[in-house]
Amino acid sequence: MVCLGNICRSPLAEGILQSKLPNNKFLVDSAGTGAWHSGELPDKRSITIAKKYGIDLTNQRARQFTTADFEEFDYIYVMDESNYKNVIQLAKSDEEKQKVDLILNVDSTTKNQEVPDPYYGGDDGFEQVYQLLDKACNKIADNLKSK
Repeated sequence: MVCLGNICRSPLAEGILQSKLPNNKFLVDSAGTGAWHSGELPDKRSITIAKKYGIDLTNQRARQFTTADFEEFDYIYVMDESNYKNVIQLAKSDEEKQKVDLILNVDSTTKNQEVPDPYYGGDDGFEQVYQLLDKACNKIADNLKSK
């Protein structure tokens, strides 16, 4: 799960997907395309909205996406077009590029839509982001568990 700073959207996506999958069979992680917040907890508003739905994000720390993530992960879901371009630029092969997709593309009703960045908005934005990611993560989890 990748967003810009790895403190709002991608930590939520990580926590939501982890809550839907058996921990002993799947590795879910998140990162940011930038390193501004490396080592920090997710945004307090992300922590609060996740807690509202029974998900704890306080064990997460922000980190920057690296080329090693292409080797570590089978799927790389990004939150918006800017994240997509930044991650694709780091790919060394078509195989690596094929691992990357907008997270909302997993659902035909949200194809090619972006997860809005709630950072500069109010709490309502975090609720909206949670709902979008929860729906997408349901599809991802169902897909992964059926393989």
